[in-house]
This record gives sequence, C-alpha cells and structure tokens, in this order.
Amino acid sequence: MMDEVIRLSESVENDCVREWKDAGKKVLGYACVATPVEIIDAAGILPYRVRALGNSRTDIADAHLARFNCSFCRSCLQLGLDGTYDFLDGMIETNGCDHLRGMFENWEYTKPSPFFHYVKVPHQVTEDAVSYFEEEVTLFREAVQQGFDVEIDDEALNKAISRQEAIRERLRTIYDMRKGEAPAFTGAESLSLFLLASAVPPERYLELADAAIEERRDAPGVTGYRARLMLAGAASDELELIREIKDVGGVIVTDALCYGARAFYSPIAPSGDPVKALAAAYLRDLLCPRMYEDYPRRRDFVLGSIEGAAVDGVVLMHNKFCDVHGVDNVQLRLDLEKRDIPVLQLEKEYGSKADIGRIRTRVQAFLERIGGRR
Repeated sequence: MMDEVIRLSESVENDCVREWKDAGKKVLGYACVATPVEIIDAAGILPYRVRALGNSRTDIADAHLARFNCSFCRSCLQLGLDGTYDFLDGMIETNGCDHLRGMFENWEYTKPSPFFHYVKVPHQVTEDAVSYFEEEVTLFREAVQQGFDVEIDDEALNKAISRQEAIRERLRTIYDMRKGEAPAFTGAESLSLFLLASAVPPERYLELADAAIEERRDAPGVTGYRARLMLAGAASDELELIREIKDVGGVIVTDALCYGARAFYSPIAPSGDPVKALAAAYLRDLLCPRMYEDYPRRRDFVLGSIEGAAVDGVVLMHNKFCDVHGVDNVQLRLDLEKRDIPVLQLEKEYGSKADIGRIRTRVQAFLERIGGRR
C-alpha cells in the first residue's frame, strides 16, 4: 500500500485529482496551514495544498518574483505559471509571509484564476484577534458560496470538520508509530502520507491511510540507523532530501514543520458554532514564526516532540531568504544547545540538487558528533 501512497504523492496532478476533475468537480488550491480547509470541503470542493515536490526550475517565476525571495515560493510559482496547476479552479491566498503573498499575487496577476479569495490571518492570539478571524472565516464561507453557487450550512460545515479531523487523527497515529525504537514509517514515507492528505478526496485518503497503518502495525520497523532526528523549520515537501538524510544514517522520527506535525497536532471538534470553532482552533494552534509573542509555545512544542520521540538530534532547516524561520531557528538553536541537545542549523536552496552534496556532508558530520555522545 505504501507503494501506492508514494506513487500518488509524487505527482502534482495525481490519478485521484484527475478522476475528481473528470467527474466535473472543482479543486481549490491553498498553501498556508492557516487556511480553514473545512470551508472548501463543506462546499463539495477538493482542498488541494500547493506543493513544488522538489522542483528546482524557477526561470519563468524569476521574471515575476525576484531571486531574493524564498526558493520554495518561486518553485511553486513556476509550476503555477508553466501550466502544471491548470487543474485548479481557484486559489486561496493568506498572509502567511510576504514571500507567499508575492507568489499568489504574481500567479493571479499573470494567470488569473476563475476564483480568488484572500483570507487575512492575524499575527497575534488575543480575544480581539480571534473575533477578527471569525469574521474572516465568515467572509471566506460567503465567498465560496457565491463563487461556486453552493450553500454551506452549519451541518455541512460540522461534517467537513469531522472528515478533516479523521484525517488528522490518522496522521497523529502515523506519527505515534514512529516513536518506537524501530519506527514503523520512515521520514519520507510519513511525508508522502502527509502530502497525500491534502491532494486526494478525504474518503480516498482514509482508505489509503488505514491500509498503510494496518500494513505496518505488526511489520518490522526501521533499524540500523545511526541517530533519531527531528526536522524543524521552514516549509519543506522535498521527499528526496528526506531520503538523502536516511541514506547517511539519520532516521527522522518527528518534525515541527507546517508540511508536517504543526498542521494536525491539535484536534478540532464539531461545534454548535462551527465558524467560531474553526477560527479559534486555526489561530490558537498556529505554531508559526509569523505569530508575534508566541515563540515560547513553538519552543515548547519542539521540546515536547524531542522527548516524545526520543530524539538524538535536531536539524533546523530554512530556505535561503526565509526571514521568519531564519530568525526563529537561531533562537531555537540557542535554547536547544542550552539543554545540551545536539543541533544542526542549515540554510539551503529549495530543490537544488547541487546543494545535496553539501547537505549530506553536513548531516554526516552531525551524525558523527551525535555518535560521539551516545
């Protein structure tokens, strides 16, 4: 079953998306973990999280978004402009960071989509901010209703919350199965399962995830590794990079990524007022360095994950020019080192195969350092 999961996850427009489109159904693209996908799901539309899957070409994107912007955002923009994402029926922009906004706005300006909506996410978690975000979620709901001529009532929204929570529950189970001495899933397999969760219809994902979980529940796990690693930092969907780390002896047993644990660690329950529930959950649980005065919670999440998965060392990565994670990673490194936790901080270019050799060398040296402590 994992072979099927990996095959589907390594394609932008996978077989399930094509079948969905062939049935005359709509697909809405989004990128930021702060996007309340339940609104899209409740409308009978497939929420699809934009990814670049290690694409290193940015020649078209560079004409619209300068090269001192995050290479992940430029790689996604490249795929938007070269036609790879022409299956999308619209896009949802958020103010996750300035680079992400630049990606969406240049994409929309150059190749206007049938539907485009901007969800404004506050940078603080206060009562006023949560109230403001409730209004934004309501506007998002109304925009989708008007744009696609559908009705999203509270019953439909609560059902969508339940469907998406079932997906999150499977992902939490998969991550829990990596905490043992012989992890049931490799880091790359876990990332494939995560990526697929936002790229196929919910019902199909639950079938695939349940089969993968059952397949691995009593199977021999990953052994023979040199160290148990945690990956934290900027957005990363680079399956090949994760495999390279494993090839040199580092098994990634957990993470603190928005394309990972930060997207599903906290449950969302159906509510009498689903909009209020979504606004509170998405804003209060947004462990992103874009959030002001929230660093202690991000640090504590990393520390808790380290303890829970018996991590030997932490790899903090950020793509070049990613200011928010570049700054946050420095503080995280200092705090982890104070606790005598081995840390490797890496700045890299997204998807650059020319960077792989340097990263392998750095990770190998890091594993040697950890090995000397065990």
